[in-house]
Amino acid sequence: MLKRLYIKNIALISEADIEFDEKLNVLSGETGSGKSVILDSINFVLGSKADKTMIRYGEHEASVRAEFSVEENCPAVHRLKDLDIDSDGTIVISRRFSIEGKGGIKINGNAVTVSMLKSVTQHLVDVHGQSEHYFLLNEDNQLKVLDEISDNNLDGCKQKLADLIGLNRELKRKIASFGGDASERERKLDLLKFQIGEITSADIYEGEYEELKAKQNIIDNAEKILSALNGSASVLSCDGGCIDGISSIKHSLNGIASLGKEYSEIVSRLESVGAELSDIEETLSDLADGVSFDAREAQETEERINLLRSLRKKYGTDESEILKFLDNITAQYELLSDGADAVEKFNAEISANNGKIFKLCRKITEARVAVAEKFGGQVVSELKTLNIPNAEFSVAFEDYDENSVNLNSAEGSDKVKFMFTANKGEPLKELNKVISGGEMSRFMLAVKTVLKNVNGISTYIFDEIDTGISGFTAKTVAEKFIKISESTQILAVSHLPQVCAASSAQFLIYKSEENGKTVTNVKRLDAESKISEIIRLTGGNIGSDVARRHAEELIAQFLNK
Repeated sequence: MLKRLYIKNIALISEADIEFDEKLNVLSGETGSGKSVILDSINFVLGSKADKTMIRYGEHEASVRAEFSVEENCPAVHRLKDLDIDSDGTIVISRRFSIEGKGGIKINGNAVTVSMLKSVTQHLVDVHGQSEHYFLLNEDNQLKVLDEISDNNLDGCKQKLADLIGLNRELKRKIASFGGDASERERKLDLLKFQIGEITSADIYEGEYEELKAKQNIIDNAEKILSALNGSASVLSCDGGCIDGISSIKHSLNGIASLGKEYSEIVSRLESVGAELSDIEETLSDLADGVSFDAREAQETEERINLLRSLRKKYGTDESEILKFLDNITAQYELLSDGADAVEKFNAEISANNGKIFKLCRKITEARVAVAEKFGGQVVSELKTLNIPNAEFSVAFEDYDENSVNLNSAEGSDKVKFMFTANKGEPLKELNKVISGGEMSRFMLAVKTVLKNVNGISTYIFDEIDTGISGFTAKTVAEKFIKISESTQILAVSHLPQVCAASSAQFLIYKSEENGKTVTNVKRLDAESKISEIIRLTGGNIGSDVARRHAEELIAQFLNK
């Protein structure tokens, strides 16, 4: 339940610190006094969109702090554990928003995002106003209402459905790996066969492209290479060349070699140089003999390089990747070639699973129909007490068979419509087409009375859903609020004196002027002030003894409810 709400600089509220009762809390006040600001503040701290216009004029930042008291094993606490946030039975949410558009959210001191906040607060508070009527008018949500009041067997069936749908999804993935249906498989086999043949016939090996590029470089520069080799060899071996020169020098020094060790050492070195030069000359000549320009070889090299480039573009950045690709597609080809039997087996499993899915969907439908019948009867009973004596309400299920069942939804295959009529002799029609605004308020209250113990929410907020209601019906609405508040805290904005009289905590929202500015104030009323507020709501005279007795009687009739 919401224990405490602290508001600062929201609209006309400068500061408000409100402590709520655990049962029926009623907020009343003149039109325009700021009751909606309280609800806007609650919505803000629960995770609704922040807007700079909500910040009090002249202030830089607005903030709201909400303190909730919760059960140890409630869904909100479980969600906090998922977020790695501790709770000792209290959940404190604080949110601020500045004029620059910056803000911050904390839960029990831990910074969280808006989506994280909403994942927690959806288990804490259910806000119902005239705009929230659209929830029940939306047929997609009507099925959710039924499931809220279903037992755990429905959850078990849904889990089995999810498992079967997941299994089918995996089987379909396997079938896809085999090429899908027969025609698709044949198409893939033809493609793989072509790719295997193209790579295999090329007979490539790792490093071939680099070798061919080197060979092509030599062919392109053959004339230049041959000229350099032959010229260099000629300088070494021609008459009067380097080798002859070394030989001549050696001959001259041989005549003095015996005259000193240093001379003989030079002769030895020249012999080594001469031998090395002769070897170099022979190597140059051999290299020159190996250089040739063959136009056909050049063309073949160019064609081979182009082939490798084409393969690289299609199948990999180099020969190694191309060969790996070949291994993979060869394995795929072998798998697909043998896949017909496997695909047939998988399709049989899918067909069997579809039969199980249909049976589970029918089981879920039967459970929902039973729940819907009970739910419809309960809602009609509540509507009769809310002065719609001829109300009829039921849930219509769209039929389906094995050919039209939804095989891909873990929620089952049901589509439902809430059917309603308020007038005797009139046929049931779709709720969203026939129900009036006043009837919708009472219908929603009837539904919430039925659902009060099943959704785990600890706080309901009702925003003037009693609009257009008066007299005996107003008394019944107040009694419904009391009944719901036995298990679920209620915060209700109301103009009905009967609802205010039934409250366990009454709050007056009013305006005042402070330092030249209009301020919205929130005041918890004591017993005497509550009587005065009821007199105001009934239009009576505050000083009238009759009006006072009437207010006291209104309060007294709800004391033992």
